[in-house]
Amino acid sequence: MKSTEVAPQLYARIAGLIYLLVILFGGFSEGFVMNTLVIPHDMAATARNIVKHPALWDLSLAGNLIIPLIAIIQLWIEYLLLRPVNRNLAGLFVLLNLASLAVEAVSKVFLILIKMSLMSAQGGVPADAALALAGFALEAHNVAFNITLVFFGAACLVSGRLIFRSGYFPWFVGLLMQAAGASYLIASISELVLPGLARIISPAILLLALVGESTFCLVLLIRGVDLKMWNLRTAGAYSAGSTV
Repeated sequence: MKSTEVAPQLYARIAGLIYLLVILFGGFSEGFVMNTLVIPHDMAATARNIVKHPALWDLSLAGNLIIPLIAIIQLWIEYLLLRPVNRNLAGLFVLLNLASLAVEAVSKVFLILIKMSLMSAQGGVPADAALALAGFALEAHNVAFNITLVFFGAACLVSGRLIFRSGYFPWFVGLLMQAAGASYLIASISELVLPGLARIISPAILLLALVGESTFCLVLLIRGVDLKMWNLRTAGAYSAGSTV
């Protein structure tokens, strides 16, 4: 088999595998652990949960730290897979994702500070002060994570357009990724500036994101790319479709 036939399928499988790991790590860390240990508007109860289950919190933190690292590899592979459609849009997709990953990495600093703040109470820091600092770190993480999703939502809109126009990925996956991007943007912006709206639409609106990203992940893992369309695209046969 020619290398031109092997490479895109290998890239797709690797990207799909990393995407799956990102979804699983994210679901465990930001979904299960945060929803289990963090009690909204009750930092004292949250602190008790973290102190009671330190291993679970540390495992969640490890998953959160791994995500930006492996997501960079996934991002590079996705760029290689989407670049034949339009190099400029693929570059924009990379820049938006890099901004998202940078903010996400910073947001994890605040998660580290939460446990450090709670432990400082054992070192002589007044309990009220330690609790207040931990609460501030938790809120700072939530703000930073929502800013992360603003950039990532925009990136999904761009990647969705590229997937839709590619010809070698199913067109409906592109629409689902754009729906995912829109849901991230609406959910995250409302969390930041319209909390009343956020309480109404979240987390239901994020089901669109789950469906879109899971579908793309499975397509990469199971189907890969349409090699005939890939070869036609990379050969320039559909150059008219590579415009913005």
